[in-house]
Amino acid sequence: MRRDAITKQSFYEEKIRHYTRLINAFKKQLVLSAIYRVSAFVALAVSVYFLVQHFHFLLIAAAVLSLLLFIFLVKHAVRLNEQKTLHENLLFVNENELGVINNKPNKMDDGKAFNNGGGYASDLDIFGPGSLFHLLNRNSTSHGRLHLANLLIAPPQHIDDIKERQQAVKAFAPQVDMRQLVTAYGLMRKEEEGNLNNIEAWLNEGELLYKRKWLQVLRWILPVYNTFFLLLYIANGQVLYLLAGVGVGWLITGRNAKYIHKQHELIGKKQAVLDQYADILCTFSNAGSGNAALLQRLQKSAGQAHKTIKALAKLSSMFDQRLNLLVNVLLNSIVLYDLQCILELEKWKAKNKADFNEWLHTVGEIESLNAFAGFAFNNENFVYPLLLAGDALSIETKQVAHPLIPANERIANDFEAGNPDKLLLVTGSNMSGKTTFLRTLGVNLILAQCGAPVCAASFSFSPMQLLTSIRISDSLQEHTSYFMAELKKLQQIIHELQTGKPYLVLIDEILRGTNSEDKTHGSEQFILQLIQYNCITLFATHDLMLASLENEHKGIINNWCFESIIENGELHFDYKLRKGVARNRNASFLMKKMGITGK
Repeated sequence: MRRDAITKQSFYEEKIRHYTRLINAFKKQLVLSAIYRVSAFVALAVSVYFLVQHFHFLLIAAAVLSLLLFIFLVKHAVRLNEQKTLHENLLFVNENELGVINNKPNKMDDGKAFNNGGGYASDLDIFGPGSLFHLLNRNSTSHGRLHLANLLIAPPQHIDDIKERQQAVKAFAPQVDMRQLVTAYGLMRKEEEGNLNNIEAWLNEGELLYKRKWLQVLRWILPVYNTFFLLLYIANGQVLYLLAGVGVGWLITGRNAKYIHKQHELIGKKQAVLDQYADILCTFSNAGSGNAALLQRLQKSAGQAHKTIKALAKLSSMFDQRLNLLVNVLLNSIVLYDLQCILELEKWKAKNKADFNEWLHTVGEIESLNAFAGFAFNNENFVYPLLLAGDALSIETKQVAHPLIPANERIANDFEAGNPDKLLLVTGSNMSGKTTFLRTLGVNLILAQCGAPVCAASFSFSPMQLLTSIRISDSLQEHTSYFMAELKKLQQIIHELQTGKPYLVLIDEILRGTNSEDKTHGSEQFILQLIQYNCITLFATHDLMLASLENEHKGIINNWCFESIIENGELHFDYKLRKGVARNRNASFLMKKMGITGK
């Protein structure tokens, strides 16, 4: 185990012990709280019993105090339960981190829902179990997961944006307690699918009742009128004026009942998801930002947003009280409860709807930043890349390896390309490491452009988009053969390159569905196309005939290889990248060894 992994293991184990102790303490407090609540309730019941038997001021005082104490203890128990749940989430977070650094699967979502088969996502294992998304993800909200997914499939390309993200990741990575609180608060409430869609639909509707000025006046006058005549009714039994006021209130509420019901379907029962987002924003607003401009902007947005979203959560909760029959009848009769809720909600909407989507985006940015910062903290031996300015494309890296491969199994390689060499022809036998190396460069470039550290001793690069053709599959639904699917992918690569944008192109063994001569000719023509464009290409192949292109295009096409070694009747791979052309033929050797062919 690496030295930094041992240090992190001790760190997370201590965190686990700490939160386990706190959870046990909260459990004991909850038991005591339950005993106190029962005692307060018994005291209340006894006080009321004797009060019914014999009216006395001291019994009234005892009953009132017992009731107040009982209410206080109920609220205290709710707070204790929330704290226990929060610390259980923190325990889960640290147990999960301990598992991740020991090569166990991350318990958070693996992002398979984002894997639509397009772009490089399938080729580079960006989504799904054991993917890059799965390694990084610590997000509890749909916006957090979506923002992380979008970053991985379309990372920033401008140097200033990448540097800004690097600064933010560096500043946030050491703030372990703050980062874990962001995740733990997010896990307090599970976001149900469609909740935010309903809120956005509600925001897109107009403020129908809030714009009626007469209703704004009546909302205050009628409750005062009804309350006055309710007290008068209690005092002397006069009910006529009270019935008139209640009738007017129910007439107004009834005429708007359909609209009120529709509004409740959209914004009702949304307290949990709104609290989830508000708690994440509130927690993050207390993070240290240092000189990181992105952190400062996110903090400013979070500080403005969390109180306002919390207010909407409270209004949603109050609106849900209409489902209580007693509240519905009593409060609608006296204070126009439904209308009061709708008017306050529409007032909130009129003031804040323009900013709401930006606040949700802020939550997504915070969570995705949290994911990369956690990755950086867990891999302190990784290096932050150096960005290269200028028009000439270049990648240079020392000891680069694949971050998804366990540390004790990684084989690192040195690599450089660009300025002027544009295409590296990588030959090698089956299982020698060609495809893994292509993915190694692709995944590390994505991490680099997201502002994260990369699995290397050094890594300098020009910002580039990625194009890949590694994993091809046919489609019965689209009536597409394997060969045609591959041709379409190669066609798409050329179309993208024709835009003139800078690209890193990763190609693995094209034209497998045709004869050898046709394959060699087609591959050669495709390579000659690639070197015309603004790209660096790694072209992996078994076709040794293509190696002659190096002599025809010196300084532009270079031969590299992964070699297999046959020693003492056994096949070995060292997975090291070398200059030159692969020579050993492991397929023939393995077929003989397995008895498929003759000796």
